Parts: sequence; C-alpha cells; structure tokens
Amino acid sequence: MKKVAIIPLRKGSKGIPGKNKKKLLGRPLFSWVLGAAIFSDLDEVYVFTDDEEILNYVEKEYHWTTKVKGLLRDDVNANDTASTESAMLEFAEKINYNFDMLCLLQATSPLTTAENINEAIVNMYVPNNVSVLSVVKTHRFTWNSDGTPQNYDVFNRPRRQDFDSLLVENGAIYMTTKDAFISSKNRVSGKIGLVEMPEETLVEIDSLSDWTMVENLVAARQKSLKAQQRINYLVLDVDGVFTDGCVYYGAEGELMKKFDMRDGMGLEILRQNGVEVVVITSENSDLVAKRMQKLQIKHTFLGVKDKYSFLQNFIDQQQTLWANLAYVGDDVNDLANLCTVGWSFAPANATAVVKQNVDFTLTNNSADGAIREVCEWIMKYNARF
Repeated sequence: MKKVAIIPLRKGSKGIPGKNKKKLLGRPLFSWVLGAAIFSDLDEVYVFTDDEEILNYVEKEYHWTTKVKGLLRDDVNANDTASTESAMLEFAEKINYNFDMLCLLQATSPLTTAENINEAIVNMYVPNNVSVLSVVKTHRFTWNSDGTPQNYDVFNRPRRQDFDSLLVENGAIYMTTKDAFISSKNRVSGKIGLVEMPEETLVEIDSLSDWTMVENLVAARQKSLKAQQRINYLVLDVDGVFTDGCVYYGAEGELMKKFDMRDGMGLEILRQNGVEVVVITSENSDLVAKRMQKLQIKHTFLGVKDKYSFLQNFIDQQQTLWANLAYVGDDVNDLANLCTVGWSFAPANATAVVKQNVDFTLTNNSADGAIREVCEWIMKYNARF
C-alpha cells in the first residue's frame, strides 16, 4: 500500500505574513511537520505550494532523502477562497492518483510527530475504516449562544476526573483511501477512525499570539525528551562557535575568519578519547572546509539549513541517540538541536535567546576558548562512564 502525504502551503498569509517560512524555534514552520513525515512510515511526502522559494529550499535541503518532493501548486488553488480539498484534488491529478492512502498534514500544527502519523497509518488498517483524523481529548464545558449549556448540568457540575471528555478535531492529520477520496472528493469520508493527540496540539497557528504559545510548547516538548548518556559525539556550529562570528570580505569575496588554535587541540584530545566531532553549518565556505580538513574532522557538513532533520538522519545512520550528543550553538538556527540533545552549550557571547535555552552558558567567548572549555567538560563528564 503506497502511503503518500501532502503538505499544502500558500505563499500568501494575512494573519502572519510569510508564515510558512517564518522560523519557529529556528526552523521554518513547515519543516516541523515535514521532518515528522520524513521519519514516519509514509512512503512519499509532497510539499505542495505556489511559493518557488520554498520549492527551491526543499530541493536543496532534503537531498539526503528520496522521500521528499516539491510540487508547484496552481494559483487558482492557492488564493484566499480556495479550499484545501480543491488543492488536494489538483495534487492527486498531478501525480495521477499514484497512491493507495492519501495523508493531509498541516504546517500550522508543528507539534505533530512521526509517532502520531504512524498511529494514523495503523488505524487505516482497522477493519472498515476508510479514513482517519486526529483529535484531542479535552475537559471543557460548552455552551449555546442563547446561554444554555450543551454538555453538563449547571446545578450538578461534574469533577474533571468524572467528566465525559470531548473529542475535538485538531486539524493536524487526515488520512483516507484512494477509492474513498475519488468517490467523496473530501479529506475524510465513510467510517472514520480517530487518532488521539496531546491536548496542547489543539492550538493551531493563526495569529502571532498562537505563534508564541506554540513555539514555547515545542521548546518544552523537546526539552522534556532530553536524556543523558555517555557523550559519543560533539556537534558544533561554525560561525559564532569556532569563529568570533565576524567575516572579513574583500573584492573577491570571503577573505578571513578567526579560529582559536586551542580549540583544535581540545578536539584532537577528545577524538583520542572516543568522542567523534561533527560540524554542521548553514554556510558554504571554502575557508571553513579547509579548516575542518586541517583538523581532520570527517563529519563536516556545509550548507545545511534544516539542522534538526539533518542531525536526526545522521543519528539514525550512526545508530546512536540524541542522548549521546553534546551540541554547541550560538544563534536561533541551532535552537531545535540545543533543546533536544543530551547536553547543550552556548559561548558566553551567544545570542540571549540561545543562552536562555541551553544547559550551560560557557565562561569563554567563541574563538576564545569556548570549544576547548566544552572539550574539557566532556572529558570529565565521560569519566563517570
């Protein structure tokens, strides 16, 4: 059974301009649900959008997986009045209905996980189910507009633990069979199974206040997943970690970056004690490539924008865990990783938002002993293992 997902995105957004590309915890909003889809049991995931910039980003950023594809959405199905169903129908026609199950994922629900998606897939195999949607169990009392209660007696208010909770559609996941979709032309139809997600996933991003709330929820979720084991990998950003964050340019382009020789010695000692060094940077710099070659860091990855998904793929390939990683970062594009790894560090001169979210703020600045300080900390920490 071929399981295909569509993530429909529109370039225009009135509530939050450029919403889908705006960074939530350092990642473009849409990349949260895209990343979840990549590491789920779906076979293909299509980013379906009228935004050429997003399509270019998808092509460049997810070259390490064959699962992700970008597909241009027609303007007529990307305006303010177009329905999601019209976009789904256009998409299905463009791929010649080459699927057995069609999954609709919403970028405005970044708390969706691979496990949630997999649960939806499992529910599609329940006898007689032809569709599945995600819901949240909530203990809320609802009212009619005329001031009458819908689901309880005001003179006999039930305790929360005794209340027959409501199941509310949260708009995160919808799944249906090809036959049901062709017949109904709707995201769900027939006998519908339900996938229960945590109550906090009820919040969808439609306004800036929603954005702030969800970003805090995502950060809290990532931190709640933290676990600590022996550190086997030290992951480093470059600008603002290896370097002082300054770049010197001449007429021919990038001329110079400042590195600290003591950091190099610390990394060499660390490798001699069984800790691999990984460098992930969003920049494509010949100077950085040469410096990492000099330091004999074989795991050097340049030009990576979605560092979180890339690092998750690296972890899977190395058959290790987030708990076995330490990470040093200095700016917002490192936030998702910093909130997830076993131990996270920021140089003393890192941005304020990063220092608020790491386990340790170092006493040294970047390019002035910060990496060496981390190396020495890891050596002491790993001694207990």
